[in-house]
Amino acid sequence: MKKNDIIHLSITDISHDGSGIGKYEGMAVFVPLTAVGDVISARVLKVKKHYAFAKTEEIISPSKHRTNADCGVFTRCGGCAFRHIDYKSEAELKQNRVMQTMHRLGKTDLDPQPIICATSPDRYRNKALYPVSVGGELGFYSRHSHRSIPCGDCLLHPEVFYKAGDVFTSFVREYNISVYNEETHTGLLRHFYLRYGKNTDELMVGIVINGNSLPQSDTLVKKLKDALGDSLKSVILNVNTKKTNVVLGDKNILLSGREYIYDVLCGVKVRISPHSFYQVNHDMAERLYKKAAEYAQPQGKNILDLYCGAGTIGLSMAREARSVIGVEIVEAAVCDANINARENGINNSRFICGDAARAAEQLKHENISADVVILDPPRKGCEEALLKTVANDFSPQTIVYVSCDVATLSRDTVILEGLGYSLQEYTPVDLFPRTPHCEVVSKFVYKK
Repeated sequence: MKKNDIIHLSITDISHDGSGIGKYEGMAVFVPLTAVGDVISARVLKVKKHYAFAKTEEIISPSKHRTNADCGVFTRCGGCAFRHIDYKSEAELKQNRVMQTMHRLGKTDLDPQPIICATSPDRYRNKALYPVSVGGELGFYSRHSHRSIPCGDCLLHPEVFYKAGDVFTSFVREYNISVYNEETHTGLLRHFYLRYGKNTDELMVGIVINGNSLPQSDTLVKKLKDALGDSLKSVILNVNTKKTNVVLGDKNILLSGREYIYDVLCGVKVRISPHSFYQVNHDMAERLYKKAAEYAQPQGKNILDLYCGAGTIGLSMAREARSVIGVEIVEAAVCDANINARENGINNSRFICGDAARAAEQLKHENISADVVILDPPRKGCEEALLKTVANDFSPQTIVYVSCDVATLSRDTVILEGLGYSLQEYTPVDLFPRTPHCEVVSKFVYKK
């Protein structure tokens, strides 16, 4: 097999990024936008030692799981991976991938609980970061590139996002405002940033700029207010003048309203700032947190919430718990977490700014004990040093691990097993329908 060969494939599995997998002469071939059960002819694009990449030339026999994609840019945009199959099949694929990965990498024979499927696979995202292209065009990066694809009314987003984006694009064109160029580090507009509180109908609009001011900003604010009405609670300029692919800079300039919006999650009023971590799917986050609480059994217990963000998961359990201590490295999120506790009248919680591993060491020296430790790390998972500190110094009876990457969860499962903790149960939760991502919440119990 070599580049540009046309080969015949039967798609039998799906990879972690949503590509279909077929076997040709014993070698795995990855083909995007295919479905299990497809029989296709494919053009080989790249051949490695043990696998290859290809693209579909013709669908000879379509999978029974196929459906008509309901988005005009689906095949070019990098946002969705599964708009060409029905949602039930997507959920089954995610369930199987979680199981296979935990068996293979997590070295466990335990099967997952049934996946908690989304209440709706559309209109669920409460956050969007659009790169700005020439003429103020908003879109998403194509797969494996920095080429922006105009998206129009994205079906993952609430309709108010499209309305706000349309106002912004018209404003950019009317006043001919320059757009940032990554190669030359010139131009002003970098990203258009939106956050939304589903239960409060509050909207934040952010404009990320390569500079310190936006021409005609008062005009933009007026146009946004006219179009969005009372939903618009915050308009912010975010200053990012660094040569970086990190979206947000450190400095925010308030143009209108508040520096934050509110939402309500699991009965807790939550304050959200531009830098705050907040789960992008409100309804499914509530279901995930309820599963985490089921695993934690927080009644009368001391809870240590590491990687706590704006404190949402710990605060959702605080009214039943004896105490909650949260740890988060983003200072703005810690500020929001402490305010969230105060505004909800929750007096048994405190939040610490710092690296999770170092903060855990600090709490150990304060002789802080924990009955339950909640781990909700970024995609890279937990540092082994942190897991050792949790297991050896806090020695909680229960660890509840919320993961956005089953591969790193599997790695950390092996480490935790070696530290005396047994995986008792784990449940996939589909927070990100139509994408390849899937959350998993797990319960580890100390082995006596």
